[in-house]
Amino acid sequence: MQNVIIVDHPLVRHNLTCLRNRETQPLEFRRLLGEISLLMSYEIARSFETRDIQIHTPLEPTAGTCLTRDVALVAVLRAGLGMLEPILDILPNARVGFIGLKRDEVTLEPIFYYQNFPRNLGEHEVVLIDPMLATGGTVSASMALLSKYGAIRVKVLTLLAAPEGIQRVTEEYPDLMIYTAAVDRCLNDKGYILPGLGDAGDRLFGTT
Repeated sequence: MQNVIIVDHPLVRHNLTCLRNRETQPLEFRRLLGEISLLMSYEIARSFETRDIQIHTPLEPTAGTCLTRDVALVAVLRAGLGMLEPILDILPNARVGFIGLKRDEVTLEPIFYYQNFPRNLGEHEVVLIDPMLATGGTVSASMALLSKYGAIRVKVLTLLAAPEGIQRVTEEYPDLMIYTAAVDRCLNDKGYILPGLGDAGDRLFGTT
C-alpha cells in the first residue's frame, strides 16, 4: 500500500480507540474526531509544496518559507463536516468546497445530490475529506468530479480505510495519496468497515 500513509501517532491511536467504542456519545465523538483531524492535517500538510521568500524581521532581513499554492478543503457531506472545522483552525485561509453523496444501499454505489467548489481548483492543493473509505465508491466518484473541475493535486484524508476500498481507488487513481488513521480488516456484506466504528455520520450527529 505505497499510496497509503497511516498517521501513527499515540494521540491518534488513543482517540481512534475511543471513537470505535459503541458507548461513546455524539458530543464526545465530535470532540475526538476533531482532535484526530487536527493531528492528521499536520501530517498531510507536510506534502504541500513551498517556496523560499525574503522577509524583514524587526531587526534584519532573513529567509523564510511560504506555501506555493492556496489550499482547498473539499468535505464529503455529511460526515466530512466533523473533520472540516478543526482543519480550518490551522488552515484558516483555505477555500472550502462540498460534495453531497448518498450511498445506494442495494448497489453500494454513490449518488450525487450536491456540489459546490472554489474556483480554479487546478491552482490549489486539494484535500478531499471523508471519514470512511469503505468500498471506495465515494472517493472514486468524488475524484472523477474534482478532475472534471480541474483539480490536479489532490490528496484524501480519511479516518478509516478498508483494503477493498484502497485497492479500488488506487487502481483507478494510481498517483492519489491516501492519509488515514488506520487500515481495518475488511468490509462486511453491507459494505461497512470491520471492525470499523459504525456509520460516522450517524454517530457524529446522533442519528443512529
